[in-house]
Amino acid sequence: MHLRTTALTALAALAAAFGLAGPASAGQPARDAGAPGDVVSSAPTSFHPLPGQPTNTRAWHITYRSTTAKGTPNVVSGTVIVPRDGRKGPRPLITYAVGTVGLGDACAPSAGFPYGTTLEANLIQQLTLRGWAVAVTDYEGLGTPGEHTYAVGRAEGHAVLDAARAAQRLPEAGLGKDSPVGIMGYSQGGQASSWAAELHEAYAPELDLRGTATGGVPADLLKTADFNNGGIGAGLVLMAATGQNAAFPELDLDRYLNDKGRGYVDFMKKHCVAIDAVAGLFRKISDVTVKNPLYEADWQRALRSSELGTRAPDRPVYLYHGVIDELIPYAVGKKLRADWCAKGANVQWKALPLGEHVLGVITESIPAADWLAARFAGRPTGGNCG
Repeated sequence: MHLRTTALTALAALAAAFGLAGPASAGQPARDAGAPGDVVSSAPTSFHPLPGQPTNTRAWHITYRSTTAKGTPNVVSGTVIVPRDGRKGPRPLITYAVGTVGLGDACAPSAGFPYGTTLEANLIQQLTLRGWAVAVTDYEGLGTPGEHTYAVGRAEGHAVLDAARAAQRLPEAGLGKDSPVGIMGYSQGGQASSWAAELHEAYAPELDLRGTATGGVPADLLKTADFNNGGIGAGLVLMAATGQNAAFPELDLDRYLNDKGRGYVDFMKKHCVAIDAVAGLFRKISDVTVKNPLYEADWQRALRSSELGTRAPDRPVYLYHGVIDELIPYAVGKKLRADWCAKGANVQWKALPLGEHVLGVITESIPAADWLAARFAGRPTGGNCG
């Protein structure tokens, strides 16, 4: 009983750390061009780390053009936050990828910022207090039509890079194309930020990317799913399967689910992760399926298309992972480091000896930001691959 209580507490903490949200704000059409990163709409909004807590910032809810995992155009929403400090001209810009929030539109980070209910905003505030601008993507299908492509790496990476482009192209933000860029994210955000790091050279080479800080990365979805099958993260496996199905409808998830599984998916699409993770807690994938789709050839191809480590990021990376992470196996993070190092990437790896999943994002938020600050200052880093 104690272990189960601890598991539920940890999962609830994960949900709290990665955002609960309220109603989304509406934007007004501003621009309609066809390139990834072009701003489609923008509207003033507000950024509050806690309910009613003021911040000396300006913020805009935006929609912008991006690209799906299949390479087709889409539109994604997000938020651009700029310190109100009187600074003129380019300033560092962080494109920030949040961790798991849920599948419903109300879970989008931009929906919670005005109400102080997106709790990862406390970590984002640390960045604005440094004088940095921050662009926060909602990812594909959160806050925009369609379903959220949760845990689909390529779609997430596109959304993260295009959020930076959109922030630079938003006239009100005053950033411009010369703003140096850093990428930051953990958990789902670690997957998204790592994909953005790998895609930068081919997809958005014009961005002056100085480095990526990424942690708790589910670099191998199949190994992560196996790790959580029968554990406290089983509900997140079903969420990830739902996200893959959103990106690749031909996978036809519904035909693998039993009535219980279909009920969980319907519930998850309407609620945020705090409720999903606890109410959707089950022991095994077999509890919600008539046949496990994860071992079918088409599903394995889709899941492997989100694997990281197949190409080297072209800019330095700060990569960290908790040794006792209970949701994303430490071995998966360690292998990503080995794969990147083998391909010649500049990687600063940090193992967190007492770090379980939630603790990792909290304890490393300042060291990761300090590492990015050194990159913005032009200081070299050799990494520790050797």
